[in-house]
Amino acid sequence: MNCIHIWGFCKGLSLPVEPHHPNAMKIATWNVNSLNVRLPQVSNWLIEHRPDILCLQELKLEQDKFPLAAFELLGYRAVWSGQKTYNGVAILSRSEAADVHTGLPDLPDDPQRRVIAATIDGVRVINVYCVNGEAVGSEKFAYKEQWFAALNRLVAQELAQHDELVLLGDFNIAPADRDVYDPEKWHEKIHCSSAERQWFAELLQLGLGDGLRHLHPEAQMFTWWDYRMNMFRRKLGLRIDHILCSPALLARLQQLEVDTATRALERPSDHAPVWAVFA
Repeated sequence: MNCIHIWGFCKGLSLPVEPHHPNAMKIATWNVNSLNVRLPQVSNWLIEHRPDILCLQELKLEQDKFPLAAFELLGYRAVWSGQKTYNGVAILSRSEAADVHTGLPDLPDDPQRRVIAATIDGVRVINVYCVNGEAVGSEKFAYKEQWFAALNRLVAQELAQHDELVLLGDFNIAPADRDVYDPEKWHEKIHCSSAERQWFAELLQLGLGDGLRHLHPEAQMFTWWDYRMNMFRRKLGLRIDHILCSPALLARLQQLEVDTATRALERPSDHAPVWAVFA
């Protein structure tokens, strides 16, 4: 069924919430590149996949413009940090979120809404929309370095308090050459520079595991494709959206996939959802 048709159907109907599966938790991340534009697709995806938790990035909505009622109709609660035109992050969940925090403590004056954390069903969830950086050596790249250092310190603090933790979202870093369609073309370019890959490695060194590489060590699986030059149909992308897990949570990881079908929809985000199932 077309997602627009489903959205029209749901506007007048409160759907029953399915019971939690007693032995599994499904957690997903998706940079929607404007929730206003992608709301029908997000609603459709929630109906089809029924995740326990869905983290969204790049809402591009003011705080008071968040479509909470639309998600409540589907049986979801939400916490969010919105920003007009740019940035913005949200966590949708079927259970109530506790201990909600936004931003990075080491960057208290940062106006960009890029981080939201909450505890849901005993799992600490940190949803991030990491800085793009524009170009290696630029002022925005320097900001990206500062931002990742602050993120590293936040995650270290959170790991000290939570055994089961997931850090997920759009990291704007492709960690290795196999995460890039053309490593030579992207060599030392933004998203793929040695410096950025070191920042990503430092997060893993805190004790986190890359969920996709845990289950698919050698697979080439992309999560982002440029809108230009028919890149998606040509299968020319980058893997820059990640689900990183603490050891206790990584041990429970059963499945992790990229939903490329969503990228093929009409007026899609340039990112595809990434989802994981934990025992």
